[in-house]
Amino acid sequence: MKVLFLCSNLNNTGGTERVGSIIANNLSDSGYDIFFASLMGGDQPVFPINENIKTLSLFSSPGKALFRTPLIIHRLRQVIKDNDIDVLIVIESMLVLFTLPAVLGLPVKHICWEHFNFNSDLGRKGRRLARQLAARYCDSIVTLTERDKKYWLANTKHNSQITAIANPCPFSVQTSQYNSKSKIVLSVGRLAPQKGFDLLLIAWSEVIKLAPDWKLKIVGDGENKAELSAFILDNNLTSSVELVGKTNNIEEYYNNAAIYCLSSRFEGFPMVLLETLSFGLPVVSFDCDTGPEEVLENTGSILVEANDTHSLSIALAKLIKDESLRESISIKSKAKAIEYQPHAIIEHWKKLLEEL
Repeated sequence: MKVLFLCSNLNNTGGTERVGSIIANNLSDSGYDIFFASLMGGDQPVFPINENIKTLSLFSSPGKALFRTPLIIHRLRQVIKDNDIDVLIVIESMLVLFTLPAVLGLPVKHICWEHFNFNSDLGRKGRRLARQLAARYCDSIVTLTERDKKYWLANTKHNSQITAIANPCPFSVQTSQYNSKSKIVLSVGRLAPQKGFDLLLIAWSEVIKLAPDWKLKIVGDGENKAELSAFILDNNLTSSVELVGKTNNIEEYYNNAAIYCLSSRFEGFPMVLLETLSFGLPVVSFDCDTGPEEVLENTGSILVEANDTHSLSIALAKLIKDESLRESISIKSKAKAIEYQPHAIIEHWKKLLEEL
């Protein structure tokens, strides 16, 4: 079976490119003939790609896609025909606006792989249209969570099959022991409104009164850095909070932390939670759309109402004070992490492809 993946740019460092590469590699290892196309660029993939995967680009340089639409459709259609593609997997619902006309009349199965939650259009109204068209005309929609699948089923006129397949974890389940003596709470992500670090700092200002010897480390960079730094200074948190910035060694921070906290206002599928499971970290998380509820199920980690900073502080304080509870959660977290390893996730993809 010949399968063509399409993304915006395989040279990007984003989560969609990372998990797309993992799934493509695993399908290639399983005997599928894989092609990977980028709308633009793609000549220097950031993430490893198997040697026998054929990469190609519709355009070598960036440009306004709207003005290139007829040419994008033509080039993509030609790629599909020239390579006798059986299945097209679109790693971004917006790209369906190009792929639907490109596959018109061709004997190719069309899968839209959605990476964001249905209730968020990320400021692009075209995404709403693309999702409705995908539900109506694609052969299958792949969501990352069961909750998001329900949103698609309830809010689209769908003729297509809608399947929930979680993303694979990029880390193997770690053999190192959980560091129960650590006094570090860790959070990782872009310093942007979506990630809710402002809410986390409000909660932390309460936590630190109960646990003055604990530290909060936030790893990442972004447009909210100045605002968060000002809050830390104004609320006398400089001795207990560190804005670490970017790192190339995130494993070090997972290994040295006692608790992970996810304070996001919304998610598509929080890859960072998969990573924390593989390191055996207990988690306190907002029950935001979408992902935390499913990823943390049966681990003993704590979910609190979305955006409720008081409940977040109480839950953090509970785990801080209960070392045996943290150790128990750590064991369950690593057990749950096995379900998100690539060898497990790829079986769901193989089943979907064979059913098509």
